[in-house]
Amino acid sequence: MLKLINLEFIKPSLMSILPALIRLVFASTLFMFFWKSALTKFDGPFSLSVGAYGQIFPKAFEAVSADPSQLSIIYHLIAYFGGIAEFVLPFLIVIGLFTRLSAIAMIGLLAILTIVDVFGHGVATGALFDGSPYGIVADQRLYWLMSFITLAALGGGRGSLDRIIGIRDEN
Repeated sequence: MLKLINLEFIKPSLMSILPALIRLVFASTLFMFFWKSALTKFDGPFSLSVGAYGQIFPKAFEAVSADPSQLSIIYHLIAYFGGIAEFVLPFLIVIGLFTRLSAIAMIGLLAILTIVDVFGHGVATGALFDGSPYGIVADQRLYWLMSFITLAALGGGRGSLDRIIGIRDEN
């Protein structure tokens, strides 16, 4: 099996539990962040909230005077499936189902989230290595990214549904 990165220098026992630890930390820190964000995007199971458009497309939403009916279908599709992704992908990461694919999709979601925050909402990026833990985008998102890269490379690890149902992620 082709390995994505060479991690032979890490003890095998750590390698076997690292993905499970990352999933646990994700569950305790970021799961509810994404879940609560997704809840703000829906008024019901199939009904987007008006605020969803303002969160995802702030400039386009402002340009149509906060009237979502004036937005094209592509905006509605992106908002709907983006909201669904915020529910489904974190859940899959926590239970360890389709972990590698879910982690890769979360990297994409993280990229979109960061682009919207910086260019749509004007959030300051901060800077890496500046000694300030308050550079929320640069510093925090780098931690998130590393967690997702690790899960994409190693799979769900011990206790994941991937292993339980036979989608084995051997290292």
